[in-house]
Amino acid sequence: MSITNDPEITAEEEARYAELQQLALDSARTGDVAMLVPMLDAGMPVNLADEKGNSLLMLAAYHGHLPLVRLLLESGAAPDQRNARNQTALAGVAFKGGLEIARLLVQYGADPNADQGGGRFPIQFAAMFGNPDIVEFLSSLQPTRKVPWSVRWLGKITGVIRRRVVPMFGSHWRPSTVP
Repeated sequence: MSITNDPEITAEEEARYAELQQLALDSARTGDVAMLVPMLDAGMPVNLADEKGNSLLMLAAYHGHLPLVRLLLESGAAPDQRNARNQTALAGVAFKGGLEIARLLVQYGADPNADQGGGRFPIQFAAMFGNPDIVEFLSSLQPTRKVPWSVRWLGKITGVIRRRVVPMFGSHWRPSTVP
């Protein structure tokens, strides 16, 4: 399958472009701004995504790389681009944690009320995975400012479990590595 869809591009050039794309995706995962900036300056698409639909922005946000998230958003990355599972960068941050990244995504237009599929929303991910600071932030953006007490408490309780109970099982449990 051709990446560029250009009949004048050789198979060798096509393979090299695929390598560069993978390097860009890896740079987003690791937060390597110095590696990614020249690629973007040379024309690498700012909304480049991997085979699962995870964009550069999603990968940088999920892995907590605030400076790279800022750079990508300033370069025109789509804050609500969805992956193959219909999830946005904000949902990933709500799951993983990172209040400042969540604020930045919303500042650049991420929809805090975007359905992530199946009636699931970023605030629910934040609550389920113990990120009460993000629950509070996202609830402050609601038109009525009313979020069910159960969502707020779930976020707090899950946060306590992650901080206090999970370490007791450290050798038996490993956190998710998605994406």
